Amino acid sequence: MDDLSTPTGREAALVAVPAEDGTPPRVLVLGATGYIGGRLVPRLLAAGYRVRVLARDTSRLGAFTWGADVESVQGDATDAEAMAEATADVDVLYYLVHSMSAGAAFEDADRRAARTVADAAAGAGVSRIVYLGGLHPEDAPLSAHLRSRVEVGEVFLASGVPTLVLQAGVVIGSGSASFEMVRHLTEVLPYMPAPRWVRNHIQPIAVRDVLHYLLGAAKIAPDVNRAVDIGGPDVLRYGQMMNGYAVVAGLPQRAIAALPVLTPRLASHWVNLVTPIPRSIARPLVESLQNECVMKDHDIDELIPPPEDGLTSYRHAVRLALGREQEDRVETSWLDAEVLGVPSDPLPSDPDWAGRTVFVDARSAHTSAPQEALWRVIEGIGGANGWYSSPILWAIRGWMDRLVGGIGLARGRRSRERLQVGDALDFWRVEALEPGSFLRLRAEMKVPGLAWLELRAVAEENGSRYEQRAVFFPLGLAGRLYWLAVLPFHGFIFSGMASRIAATAEMDVDASAQPVTVTR
Repeated sequence: MDDLSTPTGREAALVAVPAEDGTPPRVLVLGATGYIGGRLVPRLLAAGYRVRVLARDTSRLGAFTWGADVESVQGDATDAEAMAEATADVDVLYYLVHSMSAGAAFEDADRRAARTVADAAAGAGVSRIVYLGGLHPEDAPLSAHLRSRVEVGEVFLASGVPTLVLQAGVVIGSGSASFEMVRHLTEVLPYMPAPRWVRNHIQPIAVRDVLHYLLGAAKIAPDVNRAVDIGGPDVLRYGQMMNGYAVVAGLPQRAIAALPVLTPRLASHWVNLVTPIPRSIARPLVESLQNECVMKDHDIDELIPPPEDGLTSYRHAVRLALGREQEDRVETSWLDAEVLGVPSDPLPSDPDWAGRTVFVDARSAHTSAPQEALWRVIEGIGGANGWYSSPILWAIRGWMDRLVGGIGLARGRRSRERLQVGDALDFWRVEALEPGSFLRLRAEMKVPGLAWLELRAVAEENGSRYEQRAVFFPLGLAGRLYWLAVLPFHGFIFSGMASRIAATAEMDVDASAQPVTVTR
């Protein structure tokens, strides 16, 4: 059994209980396109629930295998009108939303969203709210993000709607930000100077066990209104988690030195530089480790019994996560989260450019390879395959982005071969996708303006044509100066990229056409 098949939602203890008239209960999931939500939704469907999701961009749902099987409402958690529509005739509401930005504004945003959702749920007669919060100690100073999570839970508990707050610590699973931080810190650094919090005790939990508790929460007694801790069977120091990963991955044990001088801010900069986790996400993760996060009790067992095969040990969770990544079967990833501060509006159509400044770099190249072969190269771009031109220049641009707090090129991609709308691709995001012919990427690196990159495969009589277009909307003088500064490099980057993608498609066709010689 693995973290894709357990739980399935079809387990007897997790299957939905229909109403007296035989109608299956309806659930509303907020955060359905996120790391946990994207895994919970298909299991709710398998368990027999009718599922409705709230999404700011409902077009993203089409990228999920379950997208056509759910009801959808467009909007966000702070939109009272959208929430009123979304909560109508809902039995259970899952709240899997939390800001991961820096600054004071996110606490106000979290508070406002929680109150809007709580009011809508109470007004619609929702029977249960399930909120995934953060494991934390009592009577200890908390980081801003943990404090905000606690406050959101308190808003729901005081809403008049029976609420179960599941408080989880570090979640270990393929694609989780916590797992990726442990993984890259361990793999990159044979010796690690670390903050004092590497000595703190933590109770990690496998993502499969989080899903088990979330599914079970929909069936608990209607009078339960409380917060409970959830965690795995192991209590470890953070340094032990890193070396536990090393054992499973076949790496030598890492020497770790706890230093008193690494503040959360400095540590998040360090994580930003040596892992794919951007500083905006690294900092709340680091801050949440300042306290010991261990379950205070096991009251959860009285409400939701653990899985029949038991809770997943830390090392087994790591083994499962690595297996999913090696098989290229990562179900959801932290990469699916939008980068804060980056506009999500799609590229305006060409006629709308009239009256505004826009810079365009267009290239094309003919190839004898058929359209489908050219598309395979396009769809596999980025990550380990790179960008087919001037790898040094791409690497320098990635490091420049990391140095100013951006995400850089180290983020990679979720799947080695497949793309879908909403996927992260190094410092781009897949904004539009027409399988077999068209890919549009929106820039998420730090630039003074808005940038897109379009790649297209067009069928022709004697092969196909590769078309490439970079579009930049500058923001003020800084945007114009930025474009002029990078313009000399476009000849190396974009021209070489077009010709090499076309040539790679031809080489792939030639290689597949080579006869296989069998020695007898």
